[in-house]
Amino acid sequence: MNLFRFRTIQSNIAAALALLIVILALVMGFSAYRLSTSAVQRTAQDFTAELIKQVNSNIQSYVNNMENISLLALNHRGLSGYLSGVNDDDAAVTDFLKTIMLSRKDIASIGVFGYNGRFVSDGGSGNLNPYVDVKEQSWYSEAKEGRGKVFISPSHVQPVFKEDYRWVVSLSREIRSPDNTKGLGILLVDLNFSVINDILNGIELGKRGYVYIIDRSGRVVYHPQQQLLYSNLKTEKIEEALALDNGSFITNEGGQSRIYTVQDSGFGWKIVGVSYVSELVNNKGEMQTSFFILGGISLVVALLLYFLLSRNLTRPIHQMQKHMSEVEKGNFDIQVPVDSTREIGMLDRAFNLMVVRIRELMAQVVKEQEFKRKSELNALQAQINPHFLYNTLDSIVWMAENDKSAEVVRMTSALARLFRASISKGSELVPVRNEVEHISNYLTIQKMRYRDKLDFCIDVDDAIKGNLTLKVLLQPLVENAIYHGIKNKYGTGTIRITGEREGETIVLRVNDNGVGMDEETRKSLLSPATDAKQGKGVGLMNVHERIRLYFGKIYGLTIDSEPDEGTTVTVKFPVLDKPAGSAESSGKERGS
Repeated sequence: MNLFRFRTIQSNIAAALALLIVILALVMGFSAYRLSTSAVQRTAQDFTAELIKQVNSNIQSYVNNMENISLLALNHRGLSGYLSGVNDDDAAVTDFLKTIMLSRKDIASIGVFGYNGRFVSDGGSGNLNPYVDVKEQSWYSEAKEGRGKVFISPSHVQPVFKEDYRWVVSLSREIRSPDNTKGLGILLVDLNFSVINDILNGIELGKRGYVYIIDRSGRVVYHPQQQLLYSNLKTEKIEEALALDNGSFITNEGGQSRIYTVQDSGFGWKIVGVSYVSELVNNKGEMQTSFFILGGISLVVALLLYFLLSRNLTRPIHQMQKHMSEVEKGNFDIQVPVDSTREIGMLDRAFNLMVVRIRELMAQVVKEQEFKRKSELNALQAQINPHFLYNTLDSIVWMAENDKSAEVVRMTSALARLFRASISKGSELVPVRNEVEHISNYLTIQKMRYRDKLDFCIDVDDAIKGNLTLKVLLQPLVENAIYHGIKNKYGTGTIRITGEREGETIVLRVNDNGVGMDEETRKSLLSPATDAKQGKGVGLMNVHERIRLYFGKIYGLTIDSEPDEGTTVTVKFPVLDKPAGSAESSGKERGS
């Protein structure tokens, strides 16, 4: 086990590099496999592309022959004369169309539909289906809009002829007058669908590959599994094929990944060849098996060497990490055993010196911060009291000017009791009853100032009134409830203060039915980043930090609020023994 225990980190890195070579060999082997597979795949794609080009050439030749037949009909003088009304010899036109039919076995039917209502076909003029409107057929409307251009339809069943429903591809074009000034009618040549089927059935693209044809609108002209497409049992990448003029793309479907090769016919059709990637590499399974066996053996050897090497290398590091976790938790009375490895040993010694220095600095910082915090709290309290005093005296002056002497006496007495409690010297801790009396005086003054706008109720359990709490604890919470909750509320606002003991914790709650606040505002009130310039939440943060400073971080404030539902601020601090000889006061006080 000590074979791989080196004295320096450089030696350990050298061993790690040896392992890296093994890994690189595996990567190179895998890359070679991927390159071979890609080369075979590209070759197959090129072969498929050439095959599709040949198919396209055959279909173009076939369609060109059909276009030549349509040109032959267009140039027949008897046909144009019949459609324009110059002559009524439909028999001659019928014989002409029959002659064309006899020369080409791949044509299912030929028909001419005049705009003047005349109709003639290779079977005469009386074989139209009376239940089908020819003008509603797509091949008719497309040819009419094309003004002499050839339109080739997708494969379909032709319904316009009586008792003759063949599966065909229709070639149609408008017949123009000799001077090309107006249209005379539509020429329809129905091609036997079986001819296209025969051309494409002989194409083999592996065991499962096939060829299909779509038109410029994405409609399927030919597909070897056309019925499955119509019944939605099979889907094709029609949109992707339409977006590509000539070329190929690959679908990522695991074992069913396919290569689509697209060739534009030039007359509105696209021939698409589909081949399966899994069929392109015949020995793919053997290559994968060999790769995985070699990779597995290399992986086992690499893992074994890694385990032996890393165990010796990381053990002292894990030991230091464990001690660092203890320091992170606040335990600075630890020393890391110095490791024999030179670099790790130097790191251990540096860590031990750092812990000692941090311990000394922490003690110094705690004293400085505690002194600074108390100074800041005293300064903040001194800033709050004059502002409140100014508002209260202003209210007293207003009442005196309005001859409300009884209310002046009441508010002045409450103000005197309020400031006697808040500016008293001595311990920061006072009985809960003192805090209740203090906040009662404060709310009395505020109720007189706001009149019917404010009401309050104080319901604190007598059993906790002798316990100790921080001085001036509730006033900032009530002040925040008044100025930011009730002041902006329509109608009378009510502040309810309750207190009780829950186990070894005393819980005070300040509830108001004011405007409430959203979740973002609620979270920001007890955040260290509270914006003091807005004047909102500073008092709450002050109280929260005072409680945590005196009683510990598990105590403090929590805030629950919903917009238009009001706010509840919960104060928690530990149960402290009440002073000896203290008397209990009444349990409820309500604003008049």
